Amino acid sequence: MRKYVTTSLETHLFFCRIMKEHSLFLLAGFPAGETEFRDKADWFREEFEKALERAVQLADKMVSRNVLLSGEVVTEFTEMAESQTKRLSGIPIDMRITQAEKNLRAGLGENPSRRMVMEIRNLNQRILRLLNGLIGFKERILREVLACRLYTTNYPLLIEHILREAKLYRQIVTELERKGRMPVQEMKEVEMFWNRIMMEHAQFIRGLLDPTECELMEAADGFARDYCRLLEEARKQDCRAMDEFTGKVLETTEKYRDFKAAGAEGITGCSIRSLILPLLADHVLREANHYLRILKSS
Repeated sequence: MRKYVTTSLETHLFFCRIMKEHSLFLLAGFPAGETEFRDKADWFREEFEKALERAVQLADKMVSRNVLLSGEVVTEFTEMAESQTKRLSGIPIDMRITQAEKNLRAGLGENPSRRMVMEIRNLNQRILRLLNGLIGFKERILREVLACRLYTTNYPLLIEHILREAKLYRQIVTELERKGRMPVQEMKEVEMFWNRIMMEHAQFIRGLLDPTECELMEAADGFARDYCRLLEEARKQDCRAMDEFTGKVLETTEKYRDFKAAGAEGITGCSIRSLILPLLADHVLREANHYLRILKSS
């Protein structure tokens, strides 16, 4: 039960925040006249924010130090990015949650109480219901965009991208509820998923930079090519000989994380010309930090 509780909370601290931000990015991308889609995106933003708040309340002294120090929960830029995004977009963001996350204490001591286990089970079920709804909503948006019946400033590929992440989150929570543990996956499968995510981040970053940011565009193109090559190599890789390949992925992802951190600093500091919301810059940095923790723990 301790593993079930800890893994559930660590999963929610990362992914629940990601989902509420996906909802915010969808909301920010719709024209003012698309009231139905805007209202639905805002509803999911608010509901995932409430679920994240509950996860943070339950997580003190119940999660590992590695997760809290990884930079996947919050980064040094998160508060500034949230403040700027709230001001620029007019979309509400409860920044008290971020402050509470920064104050979380690690601890994997005594077995959780029966009450705690029930709290986690209730939270998992609540999040599964939200994920089912959000996945359906994202699929509807994608269908409407591809049929030229809906306009959004978000790329169709970005909608597919955030849909895959929501489905992974649902898969993890479903497995936690069925078996009390994370889904068993080959490292090759994990790396192929996250290498694709990293590649697409580079493609989005390149497409959202101002055309005058030539050096940053070239760097983003370079990372997109790097991860494209890693995806090709992974498809040919024998699962029994993954260690050397994982080392190469780790090295690339550390460089990419540094690039994203510099980007988050530049965007929150208003020294980079782009269409990138400050919170999106921090969002992709947290995902790189999450992937790095997975690679290092493998």
